[in-house]
Amino acid sequence: MSKMFKNVLLSLVVGAAVLTLAGCGSSETPAATAVSGEINGGGSTSVQKVIDAAGSEFTALNPDVKFTYSGTGSSDGIKGATAGTYSFGCASRDLKAEEKASLTELIFAYDGIAFIVNPANKVTDLTKEQLAKIYMGEITNWSEVGGADAPIVVVSREDGSGTRSATEELVGFAEKLKPDATIKEGNGNVQTTVAGNANSIGYVSLTFVDKTVTPISVGGVKASVENVLNKTYTLSRPFIAMYDATKVDDATMAFLDFIMTPDGQKIVTEEGGITIL
Repeated sequence: MSKMFKNVLLSLVVGAAVLTLAGCGSSETPAATAVSGEINGGGSTSVQKVIDAAGSEFTALNPDVKFTYSGTGSSDGIKGATAGTYSFGCASRDLKAEEKASLTELIFAYDGIAFIVNPANKVTDLTKEQLAKIYMGEITNWSEVGGADAPIVVVSREDGSGTRSATEELVGFAEKLKPDATIKEGNGNVQTTVAGNANSIGYVSLTFVDKTVTPISVGGVKASVENVLNKTYTLSRPFIAMYDATKVDDATMAFLDFIMTPDGQKIVTEEGGITIL
């Protein structure tokens, strides 16, 4: 056998071995594991538009996941996450020290709180002091703040609402709400109540402001995403997801990871929230 023939044969053998090894490596590469399972979240109604939209996109990407979110209020979201009745909870206020004991917090967005009036109302701006006095019952007629001679119908949120807790603290009427205030559960109910009563005033997440109501300026500063970001509009709070790290399942963690991605944060913006990225 000639030396040249031996070299050619050796090259063919080596080449075949390389191809075989490459093929074996390819077949042994594990395929990506699809996310599956049930995700049951609950809590703040302020975050619901963001969470529902993110959940819809996540399940479109992961068809074997069943996703539900119940808008039951921040306090219930915290309790449910602590007890394990929710895969994750959401709050639209900062957690108290005792609530943090067994929970891991994830701030996934920020939000502004808008005071809203009926479009027929000519009042467009109030100070924090005026808002506090209205909600405490010290100012009772729109004529006292430059509006029509008509009684002010105060609309507030239920006990346990993160929006209520944050608003009371930020404006300065904590535990001093006038006894005859109209109480509504959820941002949507406050919005529709104000839209249906020319003399009413309420407060909602910026994500719930639409053409049926008019957001008023506070101290001359417009309630907008831009002004929350530049910190001139100070009525703002975090959107928080929380979970028990010792019990959380893979599907829930995959969803929470998703909402922190650029695609997830794009959904935050589309639904009126303020991204953290």
